[in-house]
Amino acid sequence: MHIIFDLDGTLVESLPGIAAALNAASAETGLPTHSDAAVRSFIGDGARMLCKRSAPDQSEDTIDKLQASFAAHYSREWKTGTLVFQGIEPLLAELKTLGHSLSILSNKPHHFTTEIVEHFFPGEIFDLILGQREHIEKKPDPSGVHEILQSIGCSPADAILVGDSTVDLITARNAGISSLAVTWGYHDLDQLQAESPSHTADSVSMLHSILTSELTTTLS
Repeated sequence: MHIIFDLDGTLVESLPGIAAALNAASAETGLPTHSDAAVRSFIGDGARMLCKRSAPDQSEDTIDKLQASFAAHYSREWKTGTLVFQGIEPLLAELKTLGHSLSILSNKPHHFTTEIVEHFFPGEIFDLILGQREHIEKKPDPSGVHEILQSIGCSPADAILVGDSTVDLITARNAGISSLAVTWGYHDLDQLQAESPSHTADSVSMLHSILTSELTTTLS
């Protein structure tokens, strides 16, 4: 089985670093700052959309400045403003031991995605790490999933996408693969259930059970 993981809100809690960087950038650009709860609602569709949601009705030039400032601040904030959810590291290790292949597909800018994954998950845990790249459609476009499956030689029937947002669930549906919604991230349960995920996990232990037990009867 090949398991594609989202990053923010699924494997790592990144809200503190994102909020700190966005608010620093907003203040620097002369725009209002936001509570962590508000920033949480902005996350999921990449840095550009994060900035647009934080500064509605602003010109594209202003968003350009805000996004550039956010990137500069986030390069300093992510190490202290990101933590791995408890239980994720041993889960990934066990999945590798069981012979499953793993990858990352995120809407976070690619260089931040690779830096964070390599920092918190060193070694050869993931076969492929893909963040948002220029000229490549981001989730929910299925291009990233197709790229991953083609790269590792996996059929859609043997793959699943694990994520915390409706964007992830729609991406899986668009790509024709199974989906697993985790409820500890940045989208609320009712939003996730509205997209009819193949599976739902309310805790890392439940995620462990689904990925190591339940799915082995249907995916290999």
